[in-house]
Amino acid sequence: METSEQVVSPTKNDKPQNTNSSKVPWSPWAAVLYAAGVFGFVSLIVAPALGLLLAAVYRVVQGGKWSAALDWVTQATLAQFTYVLAAEALTVWAIWWFVRRRGSSLRAIGLRRPRLSDVAYSTAAFVVYFFTYAVLFTVATGLIPSLNGGQKQELGFDHVSGAVGLALTFISLVVLPPIAEEIVFRGFLFTGLRNKLRPLWAVVVTSLIFASLHLQFGNGKPLLWVAALDTFTLSLVLCFLRYKTDSLWPGILLHGFKNGIAFVGLFLLQAH
Repeated sequence: METSEQVVSPTKNDKPQNTNSSKVPWSPWAAVLYAAGVFGFVSLIVAPALGLLLAAVYRVVQGGKWSAALDWVTQATLAQFTYVLAAEALTVWAIWWFVRRRGSSLRAIGLRRPRLSDVAYSTAAFVVYFFTYAVLFTVATGLIPSLNGGQKQELGFDHVSGAVGLALTFISLVVLPPIAEEIVFRGFLFTGLRNKLRPLWAVVVTSLIFASLHLQFGNGKPLLWVAALDTFTLSLVLCFLRYKTDSLWPGILLHGFKNGIAFVGLFLLQAH
């Protein structure tokens, strides 16, 4: 007896798989707690340990005192670059490890192949960010006259000189943070929040968390409310880019361009 196989042909009701799915195998709470844990571990444990290690190496090589070694760690551009590189690399690795342990990949949180259209999206988004922040800053200063728009963020690069120093500073501020922060916040955190929350609430929560980390708690100085407002506005636009394009690269480009403008103003224009 011959057997026959039924061939099911596609119908009009068949729909292609949604490539912009927000579902990942971790909950919003897991995303928030793990992201906070990674940043806390890096800032409270890795940073001091790395600083002491660099100071010890400097002291052995130079044969100087601990006070001189600690001054070098806090002032030398090379030491600051080493810290930023190690911190950002460890942060990205921690996210990658978690995602892989859950059976997913960085592609699921938006780290896809770059496209030429990413440049157009990031350029248009920068215009939106610029005017949105201008409006919010005007409203905020009108409602809160004591808001200090001249507050400066502590960047850790206060003694930069020479072409090599400028290059290391550029990489530390313009290249590394946009990649790491977009992977953590608009990638891992935002995607995890969208598992249960509506996109708008996922955008707001992600942006509030991102902005709060730029208040710079614990340095003995007034909180940087202007920096928080700036980064909150930036994150709103970055989250929209992530949602619209299903990719992190437009946000990375926008984030890097914004940091690049600050780098030019702080380290190039002020040097002349």
